[in-house]
Amino acid sequence: MRITRGLGAVWGYVRSAPGTYVWLAILFMTTVALHHMSPEFEQHFLRQRSTNIHELSRNPVRVLVASAMWIDGGHWLPYVLLYTVFHAPAERWLGTVRWLVVCALAHVLASLISELALLRAIRDGMAPHSAVNTLDIGVSYALAGVIAVLVYRIAVPWRYGYLLAVLLVFGLPLTEGPTFTDLGHFVSVLIGLACYPLTRGCAKAWNPKETLAALRS
Repeated sequence: MRITRGLGAVWGYVRSAPGTYVWLAILFMTTVALHHMSPEFEQHFLRQRSTNIHELSRNPVRVLVASAMWIDGGHWLPYVLLYTVFHAPAERWLGTVRWLVVCALAHVLASLISELALLRAIRDGMAPHSAVNTLDIGVSYALAGVIAVLVYRIAVPWRYGYLLAVLLVFGLPLTEGPTFTDLGHFVSVLIGLACYPLTRGCAKAWNPKETLAALRS
């Protein structure tokens, strides 16, 4: 009976964030596909779906969509945790459409801005020309944007602690030999924070103090 109730609760949670778990299902299938490829073919295959300078100059729309459907490295389980902790609550709070807007803005704009920064580095001689084919694929920019927009889900003063943690996690790499992906992640955070207008009219901010009080009573 308890097992049935537990499974029912899990299924209810999954149904409350359909976009999150459909995306996870797609990532599971593409990850399985990667595990059936040779390492050499896998790199060639992913590079064609990468938002690198070369592919963006040829097929920008295709690679911007395709790059969000694959995970470089082939480890799917960590994303189950990350999507459940960040994406699912954001989707339940914002609604699927507004959540998707945050994801799309963070993924697309951060990809373009980071690649433009890399292009400038190549032209200034700070990066090799071969960097136009650098592998840039995955879901981390969208995830960073969603992590940032969740700042507005938390009530003051707890919000400020969460915001500081987000800025430190994504900002510190910029002070230690930053890469274009470090820049992309930080840009994603700024985009997520700029999505405040999308949070208007959503459920009131979560107050950890109220939750703790309810658990004690």
